[in-house]
Parts: sequence; structure tokens; C-alpha cells
Amino acid sequence: MLRFRPILMTTMAALLGALPLALGTGTGYELRRPLGITIVGGLILSQLLTLYTTPVVYLAFDRLRLRMRAKQCDIPLRLRKSASTLDWDGIGLG
Repeated sequence: MLRFRPILMTTMAALLGALPLALGTGTGYELRRPLGITIVGGLILSQLLTLYTTPVVYLAFDRLRLRMRAKQCDIPLRLRKSASTLDWDGIGLG
């Protein structure tokens, strides 16, 4: 949740800024409306992709960190296999 708020706020600011393009009427609106719709659609799609990929990337880096720490400390192979579930600080390695 710590990273969710800034990501959502940035996207919402850009999205709300593009709404007048997508919903506007007046002279020349038929040229600006497709641009506004494209911006809004792209922001929504990128928001969904970001909310999916950000946790995946953080989990991958955390697993890599645990593997590197296990190799540095010469932990036996049976402990290395379950490295993602170990509490390193609890067994004195952190």
C-alpha cells in the first residue's frame, strides 16, 4: 500500500487533465476528442499494468536478495531451497 498512493495520484492527475480533451465540445472538438480518448485509455491501461507489475518486480528482487545472502553465508542447500520463506533476522543472518 505504500507505493499504491503515489502511483494512483500521478495517474489520476494526468487522467483528469485529459478529460476536457475527451469530453469537450465546441469548435474543433472532432479533432481533439480522439486524442483525449486515446490519452485516457492509455492511462487506464498503464495504471492496470503498473499495479500488476510493481509487486511482481519487488518480489523478484526480494527473492534475489535472499539468494545472494544465502550464498554469502554458506547456508546448506536444504535451507536455500526455502529461502523465500525464511525470516533471516530471526536466525541471526540479518
